This record gives sequence, C-alpha cells and structure tokens, in this order.
Amino acid sequence: MDFDIFFSISRTPVDGFLPTEAQMFRAFFEQVEAADALGFGTAWIAESHLSSEVQKRHPHPVIPYWQGEVGLNADIVQMAHAVFRRTRRIEVGSAVMGLFVNGGPIAHAERIAQFLAIHGLEPGERRKLNIGFAAGRFDFQSRAHGMKPRNAMEEAAWPVLKGKAFAEAAEIFCRLVRGDELSSGDVRTTELSRADFRSDADWRKVLDAHGADVSSIPVPRRYEFDVLKIVPEDVRKELLELYVGSHDARLQEELNAILPVRVFNLSITKPEVIEDTHRRMAAKFHPGGGSWRRRDMPRTVFVFLNSEAGLSKERQREAAGEEARAALSAYWTALEGTLDPKKVEGASENALVGTPEDVAQQIRERFHPEDRLMLWFDFFNHDSARVVRNMEAFMKEVVPLLPSGR
Repeated sequence: MDFDIFFSISRTPVDGFLPTEAQMFRAFFEQVEAADALGFGTAWIAESHLSSEVQKRHPHPVIPYWQGEVGLNADIVQMAHAVFRRTRRIEVGSAVMGLFVNGGPIAHAERIAQFLAIHGLEPGERRKLNIGFAAGRFDFQSRAHGMKPRNAMEEAAWPVLKGKAFAEAAEIFCRLVRGDELSSGDVRTTELSRADFRSDADWRKVLDAHGADVSSIPVPRRYEFDVLKIVPEDVRKELLELYVGSHDARLQEELNAILPVRVFNLSITKPEVIEDTHRRMAAKFHPGGGSWRRRDMPRTVFVFLNSEAGLSKERQREAAGEEARAALSAYWTALEGTLDPKKVEGASENALVGTPEDVAQQIRERFHPEDRLMLWFDFFNHDSARVVRNMEAFMKEVVPLLPSGR
C-alpha cells in the first residue's frame, strides 16, 4: 500500500480562528517538509481560483455560506518548484488542475513543458510532477475565464455540455503534452443528442432553446487555433504523470489512446465504480505506462487520528470521533448552509477515525493492500503542530500495524 498526503490550504475559520495567508503558507511548508522526512510518497495540493468570499456577491453564488477562502493554491507549477527546493524525496501532485482556467489547455501544456525543462536539468532528478486535471468544481471560476454558455441552447444543455467541453480541452492538453503539432481542426467535434440527457424532458428543453426538432445538434468548438506545437520540447517526460479527474469511462479510454493517463479519485466514490475502473483500465491503459496498477488511481481519505500523550486509548478514540464530527459538520454547513446529519455520518464512515490501532484496522478492512491513499490531515485544522503530530503518529504507529509494515 502507498501513502500520499493531501493538502487543502483552505483559509476558513476554525473555532473562531482565521489564519493570515502567510500563516497558511508557512503551515503548509512546515507540513510538507515533515511529510518528506516521514516518507510520504506524493504531496497532492488542492487547487482553487478567485475569492470564495467575493463570489458570494454574485447573483447566483455557488457556495454562499462558505467563510474565508476554499484554497490558496492557484498555480501548481510555482508550488512544485517551491516544494522541491525544500524537500529531498517527496513528489508533488495537483489535486486538481482546472483545464478551463489560467489560459486553458494550451497554456497548461506549455507551462508543464516549461516546468519539466527546468526540473529535469539535474541528471539525478527522479521526482515526478503528478498532474491531476479536471473541469473544476465551481463554475464561477471557469466562467470568469470564458467557459460559460454562449447562447440559450447551451444554457439549457450546460450540465452536459460542460463535460463535452472538458473532453475537448483534455484532448488538446494531452496531445500537446505528447508533442503533437495540432490545430483545432484536428480535434474532436461536439454534438448533442437525446442519449446525452437523463430524460426526455431535459432533451426537450434543449430542443426548445435550439428552435427545431432535430436528432442531434452540432456545437461549435470552444478552442479555435491554427497549427501549433508547444516548446520547450526536449524535456524529460518520464518526470510527468497525468491523472484525469473524471469517472467518465469513455473519456478515460479516449485519453489513453493518446498517452498514459491515470485516474484521480476526486471524492467519495462508490466501491463498485472504483472496482469497475480498475477492471476497465487494466485493459485500456496506454501501454507506454506499463501495466495498470491499483496505485494508478489514488484515493482521498480523511484522517482523524488521535494519539495525543496523556490520554487513555478510550479518550483518544472519543476525541478523534469528536474532531471528525466537528470538522465534517463545519464543512457541510459551509457548503450548503444547513447541516445534514446523514452526510456527516456518511463521510465519517468513509474517514479513518480513532486511535492508531483503530485506524490500522479500518485500513485493513476497507482497502485493498495495493491501494494508494491520499491522506487528508489538515481538513478544517489550523493547528499545524497537531497536524504534524498526526502525520508522525500515522507513519510511526499505524503503518507498522499493517501487513508488511505498509
């Protein structure tokens, strides 16, 4: 089993305390340096864009109840350079890079190439940049970069059309990273049909907005450009791994016809979807990436571990449960404005909660021995020293209790 670590860098009040941005970044670097020393494999860093506070003034804010900022990392390339300068072994990952923002897929491909050209200058460098990429969670971020409906038909079809726009962007990104010379005319075309929608009523809304009853609706491309190729091109591509943040089976397979693209498990996903992904990708993974392994789909998991000195095992267990309920309740309230006990309970059941012995037992019961876990210690927790102690307790007290020590 592989153990990575997930960092949210989320600047939101916890128990009335709101850190400054400088305090948030200092805490992050303190924690990532500790993660490096402890032997975690990859530091996955959440990405966010634009102010969560300011978007609350929009006519239709997507997270009107969120206090503070969802995240402070807007550029994984800059963060990766900073992390690699401060550490010796740990790799860096984006969790996840939104393809619609910061210039779109062409700009992202070029930035990645530039990073690899610099990062790979030392012949002995072996640490990888792991790029998870997706459409992005919050529409207000992508809309500011032009990714929004262009007419009434697209407005009616937007939940479906956004996914198709991402497929177009992902193809462009992957082909340019591969080194292709490419124009927009070489990229997939997009159309809408009844099969794309959940119900006849949804499709009818699109047809009414389109103004004609047709079997399919062609949609103009989002990206129009003459033939181009990104530079630098003489880069060490072995230092890059790609992970698509989508459980769209067709898209996963289409991208793997271009180059090796692994899967980023963005959130709590049903076990049957996880296992189906492993089965499919064993056959569809691009041969350039070798054989598909379970570690090629890392899984995010909350960790509420208590191994604090001076507490009995029972009190540690109780305290961990209290910490989990408090953090998850604050999270769901911030997202939705109301507290849904069922969601808190469901998230708790998917988290690792308790003493080191409890957490080790939960890992043995819930996960395959070859899984790769992204452990989330800083979730609604601004006590950096405590976060580091929990990381240390996991590696020194939990891991030895697992088969073969990991």
